[in-house]
Amino acid sequence: MTDEFPQPNQGPGVTRRRFLRTSLAGGAALLAGKSDVIFGAQSSTTPKMATNTTLKLGGDLTVNRLGFGAMRITGQGIWGWPPDRENAVKILRRAIELGVNLIDTADAYGPETSELLIAQALHPYPGGLVIATKGGLTRPGLGQWVPNGRPEHLKQAVEASLKRLRLKRIDLYQLHTVDPKVPLEESLGALKQMQDAGKIRHVGLSNVDPDEIARARKIVPIVSVQNRYNIEDRKSENVLVYCEKENLGFLPWFPIGGGGGLKPENPLNAAAKAHSVSVVQAALAWLLERSPAMLPIPGTSSLAHLEENVAAARLKLSPEEWKAIDAIAG
Repeated sequence: MTDEFPQPNQGPGVTRRRFLRTSLAGGAALLAGKSDVIFGAQSSTTPKMATNTTLKLGGDLTVNRLGFGAMRITGQGIWGWPPDRENAVKILRRAIELGVNLIDTADAYGPETSELLIAQALHPYPGGLVIATKGGLTRPGLGQWVPNGRPEHLKQAVEASLKRLRLKRIDLYQLHTVDPKVPLEESLGALKQMQDAGKIRHVGLSNVDPDEIARARKIVPIVSVQNRYNIEDRKSENVLVYCEKENLGFLPWFPIGGGGGLKPENPLNAAAKAHSVSVVQAALAWLLERSPAMLPIPGTSSLAHLEENVAAARLKLSPEEWKAIDAIAG
């Protein structure tokens, strides 16, 4: 998995650096904006360009609608420590400086190293920062991702994440995946017990379908869903529509996509060229405008790419550009 794809060739004098100079401050201001909605009441199955800069998770957690995914701050293969730990710390601190106030991680990233780096870089945490982590997916070896939704494992995982993150309560704890060997109701029952014990504020899901979300909500209130979604891959479109209707946040993982299925001449490249920005920025802008429920969490191990991603919050596509990009997967 990766959160980025190569940058297109761009003309002289414009591109990432110029856009960043003019947009970075504005992008940070936009991320820190006061506009917020509890979405869903005005949502429609027909896509409309979203304009909200923040959203509320669970009705009480206001977050800026561009977060940071902390998977890529670990070592190669999402395994072990990164080759430059100080760079990882700088990236996390810079994300906060730029106005990001939701960081998404998981105990499987490293495993454990992503959570440890977040605590090293940011504890004591600034007010308003939401740390969202996940459990239920284990890493017995490099390249291995094995579900474990057993109640006893999830309770232990919550306790371990609290210790690594140096928290008394996790604002958003997400079930990383549904374990086919364990009834979903048992997995969510364990998280509800941890929530009742005051160790979890809100519960989210990842890699689920609408039926599984509905089942989960009978056990514990759900505030967010994290599924794979990008311009090319919209298999979770029905999940996004569900989230809009039911007032749930939708965190797309792999939000940039790979770009491998796109022709060299396509609406995304055309929009990027027209605005003198990168394809990554155009793709993020499209996501932000796709739905008021959308909360992209692009990740990177590069400071330059982090700043580029945040600057994308200021980019506004025209209705014609947005519709053309939206039609790519059609």
